[in-house]
Amino acid sequence: MSTSTAEKKKKLTVTDLVYIAVFAGMMAICSWISIPAAVPFTMQTFAVFIAFAVLGGRRGAIAVLVYILMGAVGLPVFAGFTGGIGALAGTSGGYIIGFLGSALVMWGLEKIVGRKTIPQFLAMLLGLLVCYAFGTAWFMVVYMASAGAVGLVTVLGWCVLPFIVPDILKILLALALGKRIRRYTGLR
Repeated sequence: MSTSTAEKKKKLTVTDLVYIAVFAGMMAICSWISIPAAVPFTMQTFAVFIAFAVLGGRRGAIAVLVYILMGAVGLPVFAGFTGGIGALAGTSGGYIIGFLGSALVMWGLEKIVGRKTIPQFLAMLLGLLVCYAFGTAWFMVVYMASAGAVGLVTVLGWCVLPFIVPDILKILLALALGKRIRRYTGLR
């Protein structure tokens, strides 16, 4: 029996798997570039955005999932060379899990509006908002369970506001580099 074109498009090639693994590893390396804080300043978000910019939505989302699963099983791939369910259950774990929500939103928008620069930028911004929202809600729940009540404005001041400008710069860098990398690798 011959495989239809639609079925062929759904299958990941060995090349796809290699790129997914490389970008999952890159997310780990970027998480180690870290400045400690309530939620550490890292380059993880850059790695998520560059994975989307280079690999596209589907492969990029799979790379994010692989990265999270590597950490969930205990590999020290998160900020501060941490890993395990305990790291995901901590106050910053929601932002890590939020990367997957971000990647899924970017993938969904890519299917609707394509891979041109402005739509990709907007998809990344929306993905970032999803990550902020999920991570902030998670942070508040975990923080309140262990330390007591805290207000939303306070948490936004700790966990979101200091990150907005650096994260937008990471998006712009990912878009600029992603376009060049795609051109040289032939990825679509």
